[in-house]
Formats: sequence, structure tokens, C-alpha cells
Amino acid sequence: MIELYDIAYVRSGTNDAAEAVRFATEIVGMQYQGSENGVHYLRADHRYHCLAFVEGESGVLSSGLAVADVDALDRAERYLAEQGIPTVRGDDEEARARKVRAFISFDDPWGNRFDLVADQYLDASARRLSRAAGIIEFGHLCVDAPDVRAAYAWWSTHFNIKISDWIGDWAALMRFDPVHHKLAVFKGSRPGLCHINFQVESIDDVMRSWHFLVERGVEIEQGPGRHPQSTAIFLYFKGPEGLTYEYSYGVRLIEDDSWVARNFPPEVPGSIDMWGGATHRVQTQFQVQRPLAADALQEA
Repeated sequence: MIELYDIAYVRSGTNDAAEAVRFATEIVGMQYQGSENGVHYLRADHRYHCLAFVEGESGVLSSGLAVADVDALDRAERYLAEQGIPTVRGDDEEARARKVRAFISFDDPWGNRFDLVADQYLDASARRLSRAAGIIEFGHLCVDAPDVRAAYAWWSTHFNIKISDWIGDWAALMRFDPVHHKLAVFKGSRPGLCHINFQVESIDDVMRSWHFLVERGVEIEQGPGRHPQSTAIFLYFKGPEGLTYEYSYGVRLIEDDSWVARNFPPEVPGSIDMWGGATHRVQTQFQVQRPLAADALQEA
């Protein structure tokens, strides 16, 4: 089994990098770290970046998950090979482009691309966030799969993943540390990134951002509201090219090993939003479909 240490980043393809970066900085409030070879880096916390826009085809390219070190990455690579799960190890140039020391890529059974990374670059300098949105960290990421129960079974078989709560057969909210969920799978017919989350300092930050976004004509997809599962106060909003962002405050920590996952069927009032707000499905940024590599496919 592979021990995940943290989430790392999202890599998103864009055919309008200027607009993607403008939205991430001026609207979301992230810090622009510059660009290299058509890759634009955005910072939210202690990581050098947690969001990268890659010039080219629009759509999510990969989501990064971190292991403890290079030795752990080597063990993970061997484990996945033993399980018959194809992987490709990135070369030094590809690792530098992801701001990590080393990584391997793999696909889940539903076509979502992940990078398993070691030694992600950190940034010790003071953050210079673009606006006072109150962002304190990259909180979680969510992908889509047609069967969330099967997705949880797969993740928990191969990784140190535990189920925190179910939203019926609509979502599996999963953890590998005390945070209620850092990885989630939502029901969707195509692979893709359901949303990317940023934790903020206070409920006031959520509400101030709500007014800020509405005044600028940004589409609010859900919220403000409060999830009964994580207790987090949330606000989802749509960015360019189908990328959904979320601010949230007050996420539950699960530090008791006896925690038993609960089931909140989405058809029951309050299962998504305790405050009774509209809870239509947020937009997914679909996965760019590219083979891992010819060699990996031949070995699969």
C-alpha cells in the first residue's frame, strides 16, 4: 500500500493563459510566480505552487499527490507495477516543470491522470497574494468517476485512504490525514477535475468574497452554504475554461480512529447544504485524454 503524505498541485491546460492567470490572481487572489516554457505557476501557501496553467489544449492535465520522499516514490512505483497499474517516470526536465524532485504518473481506472511526486518545491518567502481573500492553504481536490463506491474501493486498496463520509452514491469524501477530506470522488460520466479548494481564515472571508465575486459578475455555482459532512462553510464559483474554484472555512478534523463514515443521500434536504441553498452540480473541467506512454501501454 502507498502512503500519501499530502496533495501537491493541479495542472490545467489552457488556450488562454492570460485570462486564466488574470482570474486566478485578480479574482481568486493567488500569487503569480511567473512562467517557464509555457507553464504559469500560481501560489496559495507554503508550496512554490499548487496550480499550474499549461499553454495548449484546454482541460485538466493531472493532479499531484505527494509521498514522503524519493525512496517512498520508488517503493510506490514498484508496488503499482506489481499490481499491474501502468506508470511512467518523468525525466529531469518534466520534474523541474512540476517543481518537484521526481514523479511518476498513473491513471485511475476511470481515466483521471495523477502525478505521484516527491520533494515538492516550497517557497519560504513571504506570500504576496493578489487580493485579501484570506487564503491560507490549498485544501483539497476532487475528481469524477461514474461509480464512487468502486472508486473508493480502488483508492483504499492501493493507498492509505479512508472514507470519511458518503453523499449517497453521489460522492466519496476521503482522507489520509486528519482533515475530513483532501481527496474526493464525485459521480460523473467523464474523467475530470470537479473542483479545486482553498481554505480561508474566517467565515468573514467567505462572505466578503461572495460579495466581491457577485459585484464582478462571476458565476456562483453553490453557496454560501455549509456542508454537514465536513462542517465547512463553502462558496463555489466558476473560472475560465470550466475550472471550478471553492473557498471554505471550518473544515472538520477526524483524529479518532473509531470514526465511522456516515451516509447523506443527496435527495434528503440538507445533505449538501445545511442552510438549504441551491445544490446543483458544479462544473467539471474534463480530463485531457493522452496516453501515459507507448511503452506503458504495451506493458499494461
